[in-house]
Amino acid sequence: MADETAKARAAVPGGDTIFGKIIRKEIPCDLLYEDDQAIAFKDISPQAPTHFLVVPKKALEMLPKAEEEDTQMLGHLLMVAKKVAADLGLKNGYRVVINSGPDGGQSVYHLHLHVLGGRQLTWPPG
Repeated sequence: MADETAKARAAVPGGDTIFGKIIRKEIPCDLLYEDDQAIAFKDISPQAPTHFLVVPKKALEMLPKAEEEDTQMLGHLLMVAKKVAADLGLKNGYRVVINSGPDGGQSVYHLHLHVLGGRQLTWPPG
């Protein structure tokens, strides 16, 4: 947890990100889903038995920077999360998380959804 907090504190908005490189196929990933608006892949540092990310192909730094024209895309990300969760057999539920800014634990400044499942998740998250 301390390592993730340090990453979030060190991360800065702006510029290209690892997710941009994954979207452009410059870096490999364990791809679960892709369409013209989004990509989903397994998290490289899973925090649950099932942990994947849903990333818009549009570079949007964080949720507070979303505009009205992003409404459809944001809804689409949730539908992709639902589809991939079903494909992976998360029948007992899952958690969808969007980290935003340093206090929210955001370590990559390209909006993305974390989908976690496969075990009982606790509340509060930490």
